[in-house]
Amino acid sequence: MQFWVKRFVTVLLGAFIIIGGAQLLKGHDLAYAATQAAIWGALSAAVLTTARLFQARRGQHCAICKDTAQMQQDRKEQL
Repeated sequence: MQFWVKRFVTVLLGAFIIIGGAQLLKGHDLAYAATQAAIWGALSAAVLTTARLFQARRGQHCAICKDTAQMQQDRKEQL
């Protein structure tokens, strides 16, 4: 569970920075930019994390990025 929370927070922060920066570049004030970044960042993080969790539970893993908790645990055990 910690893996998925960490993934959610990572996506949330990344989206917040990108969306907030884009809003500021458009000339909006900081309060508006932060509000939009928080709303859309949370929404995008929830969608992305839920989709990856659903795919992981169905057994669809990304072999290149090793992006599930089980694959990361296996990798740690190999080291």
